[in-house]
Amino acid sequence: MARLGEFELLVLLAILRQRAAPYANRVRDDLEENAGRRVTRGALYRTLDRLTDKGFLEWELEPSETPARGGHPMRRLTVTEEGRAAVREARDILDTFFSGLGTALEPR
Repeated sequence: MARLGEFELLVLLAILRQRAAPYANRVRDDLEENAGRRVTRGALYRTLDRLTDKGFLEWELEPSETPARGGHPMRRLTVTEEGRAAVREARDILDTFFSGLGTALEPR
């Protein structure tokens, strides 16, 4: 299975967190607010394309009724089962490493 980079993992997690409305603009807002990262539109869409190429993400165009979009469709994002498996694998790896730290992160 292809591995996930840090930003790819954060993007998949942000999509999964959106549940009912997984659109790129909401994913970007979530990343900026909760990961403390400035995310350019280009970086996000390149990552979405890379995740799609890896088979971790699918999307479909939906009509937009948002006046600010001028009728342009929106991408509705869906994490595939392969993507969910990659997220679980990344979580398990991180859990293993964090559980092995003991008090190493405690203030000295």
